[in-house]
Amino acid sequence: MEARIVDHGKLLVTQDPKEIHDALAAKKHVWVELQKKDHACDVLLGEQLQLHPLTIEDIWATLSQPKLEDYDKYLYLIIHGIGAMKAGEIDLMELDLVLGPTYVITHDPKGLVDEVRGELDRTPRLLEKGPAWLAHAILDTAVDRYLPVIDDLDHQIEDLENEVLLKAGTKKGPPILRKILSFKRMLLTLRRMSIHQREILLRLARGEFDEIPREAMPFYRDVYDHFLRVTDLVDSYRDLVSNALEGYLSVQSNRMNEIMKTLTLMSTVMLPITFIAGVYGMNFQHMPELTSPWGYPAALSLMGVIVIIAMLWFWKKGWIGSREIDVGDLDLEAPKTTTVK
Repeated sequence: MEARIVDHGKLLVTQDPKEIHDALAAKKHVWVELQKKDHACDVLLGEQLQLHPLTIEDIWATLSQPKLEDYDKYLYLIIHGIGAMKAGEIDLMELDLVLGPTYVITHDPKGLVDEVRGELDRTPRLLEKGPAWLAHAILDTAVDRYLPVIDDLDHQIEDLENEVLLKAGTKKGPPILRKILSFKRMLLTLRRMSIHQREILLRLARGEFDEIPREAMPFYRDVYDHFLRVTDLVDSYRDLVSNALEGYLSVQSNRMNEIMKTLTLMSTVMLPITFIAGVYGMNFQHMPELTSPWGYPAALSLMGVIVIIAMLWFWKKGWIGSREIDVGDLDLEAPKTTTVK
């Protein structure tokens, strides 16, 4: 573990358990970062700070949902930041935070608080103001990490919608469908987490806890407002992905209908030709056309005429090809109105 201690406006960084113990006993403002479980950590958490055994167990465990527990002497929070997003999967970064009257304890396996640590190393003013202000900076940093990822997600969903229109119903369609379902699972996980975390930030913003001074409340409300925007965007993206799935199925159905329409038209054209070929293929003895020298060319010509007539009729109905709409066919006359006296 590593601790940052503020003493008379100066910042002391130490890994010595005795120095950490003395600073906590002297009621100095201390930020302790837990790195791995060892005997010194157990002594600090269990004996000196007297944290509840369940709190200590949760600190070293990996929990999927944010939580907030209010004990007599401290607050225990589990929040989630966000990491990189690849192939429809999102990396949630768990952070355990214990907020006491003079100290902050964090367990951050994935480096969520690196930015806050760097700021504190430049100036100890943040920790000097009090643990609640340091906790606010950590929460604010975690929430701010969402916005670039959420903005990138917007562009990915837009590209996904374009791919749906281009590839649905083709041999390239199944990977798009799997991508849509992957996005739905990811957004469901993100929404489930964001609902719990939003409630935690709301409780912190309401001033329910003595560990957070009144003058810090506006800053916690600001963090809540930022995260509220994240939850709203996640809900809207879930709707967009659901619409993309419906659009995929609709485009696939339309392309299937076009294929069936093409096959039906081909069958309709071939039906009279097949009928003529079947009639003159019966080979009865008394069929005058069979003995005529013009019978074969006449039958082929009749088949060709039928095909041409059928294709022209299909084109007139708009079933094949594209035909511009004649403005004269449209009724552009203004509707008649009557005046009621």
